[in-house]
Parts: sequence; C-alpha cells; structure tokens
Amino acid sequence: MGTHHKDAALADDIRLLGRILGDTLKLHEGEATYELIETIRRLAVASRRLEDVASRRALTQTLDALADDQAVIVVRAFSHFSLLANIAEDRHHIRRHRENRRQGSRPLASTLRGLFADALVAGATRSQGAATLARVRVTPVLTAHPTEVQRRSTLDVQLAIADRLVALDRADLLDDERQAIEEDLRRLVATLWQTRMLRAVKLGVKDEIENALAYFDYTFIDAVPRIHAEIEDWLAHLPGGEPAPALPTVLAIGSWVGGDRDGNPFVTAEMLAHAFRRQAEIAFDHYFAQVHALGAELPISGLWVRLTPAMAALAEASPDRSPFRQDEPYRRALTGVFARLAATATALGLRREHRTAVGEAPPYPDAAAFADDLDVIDTSLRAGGSPLLAEGRLRQLRRAARIFGFHLATVDLRQNADVHEQVVAELLREARVAPDYLALGEPARQALLRAELATPRPLRSPFATLSDLAEGELAILAEAARAHARLGPEAIRQYVISKAESVSDLLEVAVLLKEAGLVVPGERPAAKVQVVPLFETIGDLRQAPATMREWFALPEARSMVASLGDAQEVMLGYSDSNKDGGYVTSNWELYKAETELVGVFRAAGVRLRFFHGRGGTVGRGGGPSYDAILAQPPGSVQGELRLTEQGEVIASKYANRDIGRRNLEALVAATVRATLDEAPAGAHADFHAAMEEISAAAMAAYRGLVYETPGFADYFRASTPIREIAELNIGSRPASRKPSQRIEDLRAIPWVFSWAQCRVMLPGWYGFGSGVEAFLARHGEDGRRLLAGMWRDWPFFRAMLSNLEMLLAKADLSVAARYKELVEDQRLADEVFGRIRREMDLTVRAFFAITANEGFLAGNPALARSIRNRFPYLDPLNHLQVELLKRYRAGDSAPKVHRGIHLTINGLAAGLRNSG
Repeated sequence: MGTHHKDAALADDIRLLGRILGDTLKLHEGEATYELIETIRRLAVASRRLEDVASRRALTQTLDALADDQAVIVVRAFSHFSLLANIAEDRHHIRRHRENRRQGSRPLASTLRGLFADALVAGATRSQGAATLARVRVTPVLTAHPTEVQRRSTLDVQLAIADRLVALDRADLLDDERQAIEEDLRRLVATLWQTRMLRAVKLGVKDEIENALAYFDYTFIDAVPRIHAEIEDWLAHLPGGEPAPALPTVLAIGSWVGGDRDGNPFVTAEMLAHAFRRQAEIAFDHYFAQVHALGAELPISGLWVRLTPAMAALAEASPDRSPFRQDEPYRRALTGVFARLAATATALGLRREHRTAVGEAPPYPDAAAFADDLDVIDTSLRAGGSPLLAEGRLRQLRRAARIFGFHLATVDLRQNADVHEQVVAELLREARVAPDYLALGEPARQALLRAELATPRPLRSPFATLSDLAEGELAILAEAARAHARLGPEAIRQYVISKAESVSDLLEVAVLLKEAGLVVPGERPAAKVQVVPLFETIGDLRQAPATMREWFALPEARSMVASLGDAQEVMLGYSDSNKDGGYVTSNWELYKAETELVGVFRAAGVRLRFFHGRGGTVGRGGGPSYDAILAQPPGSVQGELRLTEQGEVIASKYANRDIGRRNLEALVAATVRATLDEAPAGAHADFHAAMEEISAAAMAAYRGLVYETPGFADYFRASTPIREIAELNIGSRPASRKPSQRIEDLRAIPWVFSWAQCRVMLPGWYGFGSGVEAFLARHGEDGRRLLAGMWRDWPFFRAMLSNLEMLLAKADLSVAARYKELVEDQRLADEVFGRIRREMDLTVRAFFAITANEGFLAGNPALARSIRNRFPYLDPLNHLQVELLKRYRAGDSAPKVHRGIHLTINGLAAGLRNSG
C-alpha cells in the first residue's frame, strides 16, 4: 500500500503524458491510426502482464500485417511513449528525494548530507574532515562513444516537458494555471512528435564536441561549484575550534571528445584546437554573464561601506570612468574585471557574443589572476560587514573560476600503442638513430628510448619527409603543447595509451611528448603531462603489476612521476576485458589487478590514481557508480579517482540538473567513503579462492561460445542488428578497429549494444552459471554457504551480482528467440541459441541459490516497477525490428523500411536506458 501511494504521482504523470500523446496521434495521424496503435498497446499489455496466449497471437498477426508506413508510425508511437515514461520516472526520483528531505528521513549514504551525517556520528572533527577532503579529487570524464541515439533537439524538448511537470507539482496551482501548463505540455509533445528522432547525417567530431558541451549548460557549470559550496558548509558543521582551511577542488570534469584518436581518424590537430577553443568560449560566456550580473547586484556606494586597500586599488584600476559610478567601487571593479576578461578572450582568439567592455584593460595572464581579483572583492565585502553579499553569486563564480579556469574541462589525449610504435620507428629511422626500431626486442627498445629522453636533441628535422600518420600525430602533440601553454596545465594532464602491454609502450609516448616540449629531457627528465597506460585485455590486466613495477624501476620514469607530484595514473578497461574474457572474469581480473597494483605502488612510494574506463551497461563495466566505487579493493581508492561517462548514460545522468547534481554528489560521497575504508587488503582469502575457481570455469564457458564455436560470428551478425547499428549516424568513430568480420576486431560498444537490442544482454551475464555450477560440483552445500556469505559480506561480489541481476531482469529470451529466425543456417541458430538458453537457466538458478531472493530486483522496487511497466511497450518494438530486418535483408530497400529499423533501435535504446 505504501509503495503504491508513493508512486501515485508517477502514475498520474505517465497517464497524463500518455493521454496527451494519444491526443497528438489523433490530431496528426488520424483516428484510424490512433485506434490501431491503441489496439496494439492493449494486446501488448495483455500479452505481457496477463500472459494471455490469444492476445499474444493477435498481437503477432497485427504487427506482421502492418504496411511499411504503418510500421514506422507504430514504432514512433511506442518510442515516444518510452521517452515520456523516462521523463516521468526521472521527475519522480527527484520528487521522492525532496519529499524525503522535507520529512526529515535519514539521508541516503550516497548524498553529501548522508556522508557528513555519518561523519558527525563517528565524531569526526573539522580538521579531520578537511584533511580527508584535501586528498580527494573526483573527475567524471565525458566520452563520445557512440551509443547516444538521441538528438539534442529532442533532448531539449524533453527537458522542457520535465520542467512543465515540475510546475504541475505546485500545491497552490489555480485551475487556469494548471490548464495553461497542460497546454504547454500539449505543444511540447506535438513538437516532439513532429521532430525527426534520427540524425540525417553522421555525426562529425565537431558535433560530438558540441553535444558534450551541452551538459555544461544543462548541469556542470552550475552544479559543480554548488557542490563545493555545500561541502564547505557541511565541513563548517563539524566540531572544531579552528576554521577549516580553503577547500581545494574535489570535483572537476574531464573530456575525451576531441582528444581520443584511438581508431578515429577524424580526430585531428584541428579538431583538438576546436575542442579547446569551444570549451574556453563556454567558460568565458559563463564568466561574462556572471560578472555582468554581479555588477547589477552590487551597486554599493563607497560612501557607506569600508573597502580593503586591495579593493580600492582594484576599483581604481578599472577603465570605467562613468561619473554615475564613481562612488560605486564594486561596480567599477567588476567593470574592470569584465574588461580584462574581454581582452583575455581576444588574446585567446575566442568568439564572443556578449556586450563590449567599457574600455581597454590588460588581459589576464592566467585563470588564477582572474580568481584572485574575485577573491579581493570577496575579502572586502566580508571585511566591510557584508558576508551575505559574498555568499551568493560571487561565491559560485569564485569557485567556478578555480575549477573551470580558462579550459573548462581537462582534455585527455588517447591513441593506440601500435600507432606510437610506428611513429617512433619512423622518427628514429629518419634521424639516423635506429634503422629498424620495430625489429628490436624489449630491452633494446627501452635502452634506446631512455637515451632519447636524456638528450635535448629533437628527432624531427624540417628536412625529413614523414608519413601522413607521423605528421598527424606530431601535429596533435604540438596543438596540445599550445593549449597547455595558453590555457594552463589543467587543460591537458593525461596521455592515455590504449593496448598498453610493455614499458616501451610508455617510453615511446614520453619520447613523443618530448618532441612537443611536454617532457623536459635530461638524465632526470620532467613531465608536464602524465603518461597513462590503459590495460584492457585479460592478459594485459594480469601483466599490469609487473609492467608498472618495471616502469618504476627506471630512473627516467621515476623522475617523470616525481615531477608530477609522485602520483601515477593507471587506466583499467572494462569493455574490452569483458569482450575478451566474459563478465565474471573481467570483473575478477580487474579486482585482482587493482589489488596487486596497490602493493606495487606502495613499494615504489608512488600515489596511485585509478582511471576506470566504465561503459554505460553492465557488459561494459556499468551499473550504479556509487556501489561500483565502494566495491573497489581496499586501499585502491586513495582520494583521487577518474571514471568515464559514456554514451546515453551521459544524458540520463546529467541532462537534468537535479539528477545530475545527485549523481555528482554520489561520486564524491563514494570516493570519500572508499578512501576511508581501512579493511585489510588480505581479508577474505576464502572468498578470493572461490572467485578464482568460478572465474576459470566462467571464462572457459564464455570463450567456448564466443571464440571457439564455429560460425558464432555469423550467428551474431545475423541475429542482431549490428550491421544496421553501424549505419546509424550516432558517432564519428567506425564500429570496428579493422575492416574485418572477427569478433576480436569489433569494438566493445556495438558488441554490447547489439546484444541489448535483441534482449539477450549476453556480455553482462554469460558464463556465471557455468562458473557457479562447476564450483558447487566440487564443494557442494559448503560451497553454496560460502557463496551466500560472499553475497552478504563482500561488496565486490554483491555489486557484481546486483549488476548481473539487473540485466537478467531486462533480458527476455522469449523475445530473443525471434531474432534467431534471422539466421539462415537453422542448425547453427539452434545450436548457439540453445547454448545461450542453457547458460541463462544455469545463471538464473545460480543467482537465486546464492541470494535466496524470491524474484529479481527485490531490493530495488523502483527499477522493478519501471521494467514491469515498460516491457509491454518494448515488445512491439522488438517484434517490428525483427519483421523489418527480415524485409530489409530480403531485398526490400524501401526508405521507410530502413528508417523503421533505425527507429526501433532508437526506441529500444530509450526504453532499456543503459543499453550500450
């Protein structure tokens, strides 16, 4: 009863939006089309919720009989319902969160309120809290990985609908006000219905840059400074006589968009320069608007307030000589700040759309000087008895200047180790240093590269003719060096090496950075940018501790690490390790690698920072970020943590400002809690031994299906919409690393995305059932009790099973069975699908045997309700996707068939949410 009552407002919102969508269909598509869609809806609901066989048969017949144009409209209708349901659910999450706060409920552990409430209970002092936070720096990193199928045009309309739903929640609404809001909703839904859901052309890198920057407007540029202010306020509530020291930046935003070249030939030096320029323009637009607004808010007369000498000097330095503002020092000072910002923007070559400055002023040398001027204003207001005036917009702007600087977001460079190897070999050959670098063994390569780091002589000569590949890579590095110099060291801090396997892979990048001036040569070289290995495959993860131990043993490497504050970052790849070894083994090898790396770094005296390359769905390391951080091995979260935010998950987490702020809070809260985790690293030896056994059997089952079954790649490409996904205009990067049909060469993103579309979700669970079955065959009931204890007491195992449970709840092999009809070789189809079904049965049995749960998602009723409500609306989309794929692959090249397939992909991605 209680849950039903709590969800009543959600049901009301969904009914309202559904009714408006129905009215929109009647208006724009006609009564007959509306009745057809309503018939399909009723049959789908009866078929799914009532398990009515007659309804299922009637639904199949109705959908199979649709003409192409009818199929497209039906797909659009059910896709739009999923979008509207997502809006209502997101709104309801915010509503419930606010209601809990109003009622004084115990704050969630994942919020800052919960974190500091627990700190108070534990007796933490202000100085202890400040010391912990001084170690913390959390950086979500936006990527352009192509699983976001929504256009920004449709996303903006959805945000406007969400805004109108918020307005409907007001308790004091008058009838005419409610009617006006509902009319707004009708206009917005009509706009959404008539807006093209699919992109007409393929995204370019510039488009991906703009898409990423939209989230600063939506959330980051407002929420990140506010979170810092909230932390400062909570810190002040902790007991302690001394005021807390200034809070350093604990949360910042990173980006790969414009700097990630791994497999994307369209990311060039020109694109990197464009990314930096557009980011700076967003930052400056914000500063211009806020400084102008502050001037309007602070018309304080110098006749009535005391000024600090620094404040008086700042006002006097302003070019503002208007007689109307001569006694308004704060306005004059801010006019001067505006003028200096304008001069800085001009010097940086930025486009400006704001009002012009009142006079000439020198540009700021860096963002710190801009922040210092704001601090002068703050200090003067407080000294003059006006701390309230310093606490509003000025406080947020001061923090924004420190966080975002002139760069807005730190951009990582990323490239594959194979490319670096080729470029370095070419440079060494042209410089007459080594005629055939590629023929050298690892020790000889290291010796040669270390010698290059010691000499100030560059390898590149203006007289040498280099390949386009080498020229392009060196141009990227030169552009990075320019950005580093112009926008500050925070503009670019990391260079990520994909497929890192050896120490020479790291040294090659250090040599290339030296060519651009980002590594200073010498016997003890110093680095301005960190070289970050990305360990992706199961083999690379197992080798990672030895690789890093060997890296730290080199004096040159240790010197570069020391020059960057004795911290070294390591990136872990979730997607490719999953595709390589399966869900269970990927999770376990990542955990083991982290545990061993903690020991390697401790022995080397180096601070460890992990960068988690997590995807949107469980098959690529996704799932709730808060739980994932707490499930890391003890000692592996040492204050600093970076993680990727990818694809459609960026929109679901950060398009809505309230939800975005909660997600950012959760990242900070989890990182602080994990940093304070003092559990001994060697605990649970019996748990680890059990995982080792389960992982070995799970990997054998997974690789036995995916890599050792003849014809499996053919089955995958026929039974999923992988070919059609590759045709979607959702990203600039090709779907495969090489022009090949092999699973090994397919990128992890379309691999996972395809399995989600056909509702198998294979990368997020396959192998677990076989692993547990083999373990229980050896250990019997004692083994089952041990696994139950692991579920109860080990955060890692619990998080792994919780994520697996979510995908088992979303998977539906009765739907997936229709996709095997797309495979021409029926013997192959029956064999592969039969193995998938058997493994699914084993996995479900194993899950319930371990957890003793009575059903899926017993601990997450909100998600269970969401899945239950939306499944009937996904079934027609899956059915029509199969039907349209049959027509298309049989030679029906009608544009509506092709468009219809792409619309089903869009609709299913929206309905499943974290599908890629």
